[in-house]
Amino acid sequence: MPIKAYALLGISCVTAIAAVGSVFELASGVPRFGTATTAIILTLSGIATPIIFWLAIKEGRATL
Repeated sequence: MPIKAYALLGISCVTAIAAVGSVFELASGVPRFGTATTAIILTLSGIATPIIFWLAIKEGRATL
C-alpha cells in the first residue's frame, strides 16, 4: 500500500484548498490574516500544490 503517495496526495489537496481560500479572502477585500499574509499563503500554496501533486503521482507510479 503506497502510504507515502496517499499522504502526498492529501497534502496536495490541503494546499489546493488553502490556495482557493486565499483567492476568496483576497477577493472579499478584507482578508482575515491581512493582505500580505494571505498573498504569501496564496503564493506558497499555489507553487506547492502542483509540485506535491506531481510527487504523489510519481510515488504512486513507482509502487505499481
